[in-house]
Parts: sequence; C-alpha cells; structure tokens
Amino acid sequence: MAGRQLSGLDVAFLCLEGESTPMHMGAAVIFQPDAPVDPHRVADLLAGRARRIPRLRQRFRSSLFPPGGMTWMEDPEFDPRRHIHVHRLTGFYADDPLATHAAEWMEQPLPMDRPLWDLHVVTGLADGRFALLLKLHHAFTDGAGAFAVAAGLLDELPITRMLIEAADRPADPRSPLAALRDGVVEAVSQAGENAAIASAVLRAARPYPFSPLGAPDSASRRLGFVRLPLADIRTIRGTHGGTPNDVVLAVLAGALREWMINRGQRPDARTLRALIPVSMRAREGGWGANQLSGYLCDLPVHLDDPVRRLREIRWSMNRNKAAGPQRGAGALPVLADRLPPGLHRLATKVAGKAAGALFDTVITNVPLPKLDLTLDGARLCEIYPFVPLAPRHAVGIAAATYADHVHIGLQMNGDAVSDTGSLRDAVLKSAAALYERSI
Repeated sequence: MAGRQLSGLDVAFLCLEGESTPMHMGAAVIFQPDAPVDPHRVADLLAGRARRIPRLRQRFRSSLFPPGGMTWMEDPEFDPRRHIHVHRLTGFYADDPLATHAAEWMEQPLPMDRPLWDLHVVTGLADGRFALLLKLHHAFTDGAGAFAVAAGLLDELPITRMLIEAADRPADPRSPLAALRDGVVEAVSQAGENAAIASAVLRAARPYPFSPLGAPDSASRRLGFVRLPLADIRTIRGTHGGTPNDVVLAVLAGALREWMINRGQRPDARTLRALIPVSMRAREGGWGANQLSGYLCDLPVHLDDPVRRLREIRWSMNRNKAAGPQRGAGALPVLADRLPPGLHRLATKVAGKAAGALFDTVITNVPLPKLDLTLDGARLCEIYPFVPLAPRHAVGIAAATYADHVHIGLQMNGDAVSDTGSLRDAVLKSAAALYERSI
C-alpha cells in the first residue's frame, strides 16, 4: 500500500483544513452491553484491531511528483494507543452530556503528523451504555469508505473482511511517468465535461449576501442528536411517494424553515440550497479515498405545507438523478478530483470561502448495511454521523438509517448558534407534521 497517491479531491480536503475549519467527519456510536463494561479493555481491543487495518496505519506526506502532490505512507512510529482515549462523562448538569463532550472533541483538529483518525471510548451514559466517538479526516475517506474502515473495529462479521479488503486494494502499479501520461490522456478526454461542470458552477453561484445560514468561521462546535422512527418515514413515503432520502430531506427542509423563523429570519427571503453528496463507488469501481459527486437541491423553506415541500424536493431530486451525478454544479467534487494537486494548494482555501455562493448547507445520508453490529459483544443501538462544516457555514447535517430509526447528527458553528435544541426540536416537529398528513 505504500506510496498510494492522494487524489485531487483528497488534496482539496487537506487544503481546506484550518483551526476554525477542521475537515474531519465524525460519528457517535452508542452501544448497549449486557454487563458493566471496562472501558480500558475496550480500548485495548480497539487498539489491537486498528493495528491490523492498513488504512489506519498510514499518514500523508508531500511528494515531488506530481508537483504539489501527496502520498499515503506507512507511519513508522504508528501506535494505535496515541489515537484511542477513554473518557467518563461527568457533565451531569448538561442538557446532553455526550453531545457536549463530543462537541468539544469535534472542535479539535486532527494532528497532521500522524494517521488522520481519533477514537474516544466514553462511559457514564444512562442504563450502562457506552459510546464510541470516531473521527476521520475527509482526505482519508468519504462516508461510504468510512464504514468500510470502521467495520474492522467492530466484532467481525462475514462481510467485515470483504469491506476491509475493498478499502485496502493494492496501490496503482503504474510508474509515475505512465500515470502522468494516462492522466493527460484522460484530462483531454474529459475537458468538455469539466468545462460544462465549471460553467454550471458559475451559473449557479448567487450574489452577496451569500447565505441566510452563513457565519464567520469559528473553532467552536455544537452537536445535536435526533432519532426518527423508520416506520414513520415509510408511512410518509407510502402515502406521498418519493425515496426515503426525499422524505428525510423534506423533514429537514421543514425543520430549517421553523428554525429560521425562530431566529427572526424570513424563510421566503431567498432559496435555501443544500449540497447532497453522492457516492460514486459503485459507478467508478476500484479504490479511492474519496469517490464523490453531488447534487444541488433547493429546499422549499418558503412553503408552509409539508406535503408541497416533499413534492418540490421529489421534483428537484428526480431532475438531478435524470441528469446524472457528473453533470451540473453539484458535480463540483468531480471537477475538484480532476484538478492537479498544485492548483489545490494554491487556490482551494481561498475558493472554499465562497462555498456560501453555491450552497447553504451540506446534507448527507451515510449508507449502512442491514446488519446487527456489536463491539465486544455489546449491541450497537444508535449511530449519529457528522459532516464537516463547510467554510463560513453555520449548519451541517448527516443522517444514517440503522435498525428501526433514522439517526440525524447536527453539527453547528458554536459562535453562530447558541444551542442545538431549537433545530433538534424543529426536526421532530417537522417529521410529526408530515406524518400526520400521511395517516
């Protein structure tokens, strides 16, 4: 695996990294053991498993070729215990002690001189539960790839080894010169497609002020956990149509409308637009830390009727899918992946400041398999993913369906948002309103 080149999109995520714009994803995973858990034993177990996962032993370093490029290399000083910590909750007076601790943990950028991941084993939860907080840099992988890596930390299932092997396929055997030659040929063949994406991005950009959800960059973070019954999502879908993701987007659009009104903002003042990441793994095949495109979806926060909001989102997402994930302004990650790393080093951080001109928030749905997952025999019962906040954004939302619920992780700019409770409550209220129109 040594010497694997970072893709253009991987380099872009590293170039966006800053103290107030950390580009790591996260997840809070809650387990229910049958007996009291020894957190240090769990930490030792995780360390042993991490040591066997090649991806978790690698860090990046700059390379001479191509100019500005980076490669993944085995860390000669790798020690998994440097990445794994034990914590017991003591914030008894906090509204949600786990969310409070996880927010402080998410605020901390990952050290760039070691493999880009971090784990906390957290005890002190109600009913004897414990949590695993997992943090991975977005240069390291995307959401779909993150599960393939994390699967190796859980108790092994028949699919676990397949996932790890898929995430750790052999490096490209081509020489640097052959890779450059093939890259030039590919760039020429994709020139028209790249120009179309760039043109779509320019057309989609909106004038100042960029976003009603914009905020100055801040290192402070607030997190919120929301859980929706999957049966309710299926009932809504059965009545009004669309995909489960369409229903979740409609619920979130209603929640953002309510939240904006509570903040004294007019939801009909301008369109609220979400970037919806789309995994390209099944389409492209092969290995890649990030294999992403995206769709831009206008969230109809100006509409008071929840059913009309769902219909509008269905129409927008169907139009996106008909065009395909490699067309339109939402395909910006595809274009970023094709740009040379040297250009990312020069321009990406500056370009990232204009993210609000293109979209107001990121809403991602992380795919999880329909499996009963455990850690040291403890049953996984809740999992809340977190997407990085784009520069100058106040809110990022991630969802994951597991067992009988849709789990939603809210990440907010702590200086721009005083608490997550208002949006958390708005999600529940929006879901209830749409469900009531479906029975």
